[in-house]
Amino acid sequence: MGPRAADGSAGDADYGRIGAGYRDHRLPEPEFARAILTALGPARTVVNVGAGAGSYEPADREVTPVEPSASMRAQRPAHLAPAVDATAEALPFPDDAFDAAMTSFSAHQWRDLEAGLAELRRVARGPVVVLTCDPELMERYWLAEYAPEVLAGGARRYPSVDRLAAGLGGTVDVTPLPIPLACTDGFGEAYYGRPEKFLDPAVRKAMSSWSFITEPAADRAVARLRADLADGTWDDRHGHLRTTPHYKGSLILLTATP
Repeated sequence: MGPRAADGSAGDADYGRIGAGYRDHRLPEPEFARAILTALGPARTVVNVGAGAGSYEPADREVTPVEPSASMRAQRPAHLAPAVDATAEALPFPDDAFDAAMTSFSAHQWRDLEAGLAELRRVARGPVVVLTCDPELMERYWLAEYAPEVLAGGARRYPSVDRLAAGLGGTVDVTPLPIPLACTDGFGEAYYGRPEKFLDPAVRKAMSSWSFITEPAADRAVARLRADLADGTWDDRHGHLRTTPHYKGSLILLTATP
């Protein structure tokens, strides 16, 4: 799989460089958390792979988090279980060790997707729940008008629904997750009605997709957006989104049962 980054990051993003603000800007969105709980069903023991700072770990279950990045492990709140330092592709657990497995905004980071999916299926007796984005829907988001490289890069990185389903096997249900206007999990589409958020470098840094474009390209994108916000162009095109309660974007919840 190749060497891990200095802080242990095992995917294509270096969280030792970009991950410091995730606990501030990537807070779990309650609506998504409820959907994950429903998908987990009665599972009592859950492995959370690519656990990061602990978003979406259900408080009423016995959760075993797995996170290769030291930077992300250090941001986990004290009330959560410490994360195991391991990668999705090589989980240090026996077969059928857990009632269920979950991963959120992580599968697109894995270096060997099929190996990681096979490992989730191997260690989980029941459902495997994947919070992710459908790459076929990503580039219709208005941000493509300002930062097309960010959206195109995301569409290349996120695995297709068919590939995820094939890797997990069994029966796979795919549920679109509408995004609330005040979404607390600051991935790109979370700010569909709050475009000013993209002017904040710390907000952008908490989205791994921005780390894959050059600084000049990011500066140009932000400058165009700032200008369009200042003269009303953005609101002329998209102002209705400021009061749209939910946005149907690319976010999906995939649940695979054996």
